[in-house]
Amino acid sequence: MSDLRLDDTIFEELRKTFSTVSDRMDAARRTLRGTDGSVVGAGKLVEDVHEFADEWGYGVKQLGKHTHGAVKMINKIGEKFSELDQELAESLKSAKAGPKADSKAGSKKEGK
Repeated sequence: MSDLRLDDTIFEELRKTFSTVSDRMDAARRTLRGTDGSVVGAGKLVEDVHEFADEWGYGVKQLGKHTHGAVKMINKIGEKFSELDQELAESLKSAKAGPKADSKAGSKKEGK
């Protein structure tokens, strides 16, 4: 490999975070939606919390769509970075091998 480096754990952590954020937000929404009125207090407050949770559901679905797209992009970035890293490594190998091959060829010509 070349000197160009990016730790794979960065991509893995991003992938993990974006893959689970929607589920975690939806779990919080369901918890709010299932809130027991006797714990929260006044009936109007419970009703408002449930209404908020219902409206939040739409946002969580949208968030899920966008985070899914982000995970796809993270995967593509990781793949492209690996490809570029391989290409750079190959070009560095070629560059190192090139002058040696030329100097050997030049030595043979001078010996004639």
